[in-house]
Amino acid sequence: MARLTLTDIKKSFGETQVLKGISLDVQDGEFLSLVGASGCGKSTLLRIISGLEAADSGRIEIDGVAVDQATPKARNVALVFQDYALYPHMSVAQNMAMPLVMGRLPMRARLPGAKWLTPGHAQTRRDIAAKVQQVAEQLRIAHLLDRRPAALSGGQRQRVALGRALVRDPSLFLMDEPLSNLDAKLRVEVRREIVELHRKSGLTFVYVTHDQVEAMTMSDRVALLQEGHLLQVGPPGTLYGDPASVDVARFIGSPEINLLPVRAAGQGLQLAGQVLPVASGQPAGRDMMLGIRPEAMRLAGTDGAGGPAFELEVLRHGVEDLGGELVVHGALAHAPDMTLRLRVQKGPDAAVPLHLPERFTAEVPMAALLLFGADGQRVALGQGAAAPVEVPA
Repeated sequence: MARLTLTDIKKSFGETQVLKGISLDVQDGEFLSLVGASGCGKSTLLRIISGLEAADSGRIEIDGVAVDQATPKARNVALVFQDYALYPHMSVAQNMAMPLVMGRLPMRARLPGAKWLTPGHAQTRRDIAAKVQQVAEQLRIAHLLDRRPAALSGGQRQRVALGRALVRDPSLFLMDEPLSNLDAKLRVEVRREIVELHRKSGLTFVYVTHDQVEAMTMSDRVALLQEGHLLQVGPPGTLYGDPASVDVARFIGSPEINLLPVRAAGQGLQLAGQVLPVASGQPAGRDMMLGIRPEAMRLAGTDGAGGPAFELEVLRHGVEDLGGELVVHGALAHAPDMTLRLRVQKGPDAAVPLHLPERFTAEVPMAALLLFGADGQRVALGQGAAAPVEVPA
C-alpha cells in the first residue's frame, strides 16, 4: 500500500496548458477514480504519477517521499494501459513474468539457453515462475499460461495485463481506461473483478475513466476533472447528491440533470412567469439555476413527491422505453421552449402507467432540488451559503 500526495501539478504541451494546478491526496489502500471528458487531463496526470511524463511544476510524494525526479522503476508503481500492450510472440506466462525477468536477471541470463549457461540463476527463475503461477490463480487465468495473446478473448487479455502488473508487488496501481476495449457485458464482469482484486490486494488504486458508471460503482472516492481543473473530490454519492457546481451536476448522473433558469423572488423562485414555492435565501431579482435529477421527478400524488409541481406535455417521440423504465421528455406547458426529463419505473405495479397521457403533472420532493448561483457554484436552499461539499484543497 502507499499514500499518494499531489501538490499543484501543472503541465503544458506547447501553448496548451493541460493541467492547471492539481492537488490531490490518495489514502493508503484507497480506490480513487479520475473521471472527466476526453481531453480534461486525467491520462496526462496518471502518466506524471507513473513517471512516464514530467510535470512542469508541482510535487509528487509517495508515502511522504518526493519522487518527482525518480524513474518509473524507482517509484514502484504498476501501470495498466488501455490497449493491454502484450508481447504477441510470448506466452501468457512469459508476458506476466517479463517485469520480474527484467528486474531480477542480468542480461546474459535472459538469452536463449541461458538456463544452461547461468545455473546460478535457476532459483531466481523458479521464484519468478512461482510468482506468475500464484498471480495467475488469483486472476483465474492459470489454465491460459501456455497460450499466446492472439488466442485470448479481450477479457482474458485484460486479466493478463493486470497479472503482469501484479507480479511486481507494486505499492501503487495505476489504470488508464482499462475496460474501454471490452464489450458492455464483459466490461461489467471485469469491472467487478477489478473491485474484488482491490479488496483482496489492499493496494492503492488510481483509475482513469471517462465513464461515470465505472467511476461511481468502483470507487471509494471520485475526482472530477474538467479542462485541467479539479472540480470536486468525494465519495460517489456526494458528487451525485451534493455537487459543488453546475459542471459537476451535469457530468454525474444519467440522464443528464435538468437545469432551469430561475430568478429569486420574494415568495419563491420565478420560472418563466410561474413562481415556484421554493425559498432561495437570495436577494430578489438574482438569477440562478435550479437543478432537478430526472429520477427525482414523480407523477403528481405519488408517494414521496409533494414539492414544486410542473405541468408537462410529452414531446413527439419523447418517450424512451428502456425496458423496466421510461425516460420521458416533456415541455413545460406555460413555457414550451423549456423541457424536463423524467426517469420513471413502468408497469402495472410501478409508479406510472404503461402509457402516459400527453399532458400530465410532475412533482419534485423539496429535498431533491439543487440550486446554483449565476457563477455556477452550489447555493444551499433557503440559506444563500455554499452547500457543505468536499472540494479539492
